[in-house]
Amino acid sequence: MSAPEGRPVVAITTGEPAGVGPELCAALADRAWSARIVLVGDRDLLAARMGGSAPLPAYAEDADAALQVLHVPLASPATPGRLDPVNGPYVLATLDRAIGGCSSGAFDAMVTAPVHKGVICEAGVPFSGHTEYLAEKTGTRRVVMMLTGGGLRVALATTHLPLARVPAAITDALLDETLRILARDLSERFGLPSPRILVAGLNPHAGEGGHMGREEIEVIEPVLARLRAEGMHLVGPLPADTLFVPHTLEQGDAVLAMYHDQGLPVLKHASFGGGVNVTLGLPIIRTSVDHGTALDLAGSGRADPGSLLTALELALEMVAARRHA
Repeated sequence: MSAPEGRPVVAITTGEPAGVGPELCAALADRAWSARIVLVGDRDLLAARMGGSAPLPAYAEDADAALQVLHVPLASPATPGRLDPVNGPYVLATLDRAIGGCSSGAFDAMVTAPVHKGVICEAGVPFSGHTEYLAEKTGTRRVVMMLTGGGLRVALATTHLPLARVPAAITDALLDETLRILARDLSERFGLPSPRILVAGLNPHAGEGGHMGREEIEVIEPVLARLRAEGMHLVGPLPADTLFVPHTLEQGDAVLAMYHDQGLPVLKHASFGGGVNVTLGLPIIRTSVDHGTALDLAGSGRADPGSLLTALELALEMVAARRHA
């Protein structure tokens, strides 16, 4: 059964149970929603984070409630701020239920609250992040991480990779596939028919003509030239230290940074607390908060749901764009 065409159904995974994710999700009960929102997690944990409010109804495909819970039981009771590797498989189970629902058509999109990579690895499951996990579970060979916020869209050529391994990872094939995915999804999911993409160089001053590195000359520029010949609107490679200035940013719809900490510090400075992480290239729609588990805030009632709300709103916009494509 597919989600009803007239009313989007979005699954939200509640994240690390000892972090702020469950209480951020519980905060959604304070708003009215035209879509159906399905919280994927332990119902008792959510009820506790809601401070004794009436329990949310259980999820059913034909249920009409705006906010529902798809119950996935914790392996062990969760204490705010205290990580427990025993619950690592629980976190992955919530992701698997949401991915399965999106793949079957029961859900139109999924939004993810933050998880803690380290404690999942301590549970015996190698885990480098949502992006890589979603790619594996959906059988997607190449995905692209893009964050939005503060008027910016910043995609990454490489993601959670040690800096020493980045230059070797910047290959012709990686850049070609990344740029094709970025251009296609900006068009199909963001309604930009001919997206303009600003491409950062890898080295300081974009290599300065080969004096500070040759990756721009030998890899990046040839890929950009080939794709421009096919009709893509690409600018670069540009020095990263001058790319992120208003005059340059006005010339593009998105930026492709070569590595994680080249692009994301700028975006998070502009939008922290309201940014959204989007995984491009998947057969499903997935957005996420732009922050971590915030263990020090868990259970305090002071966590800001702004990023989760924005991630949900963007997911709904992407569903609408896909339906009208």
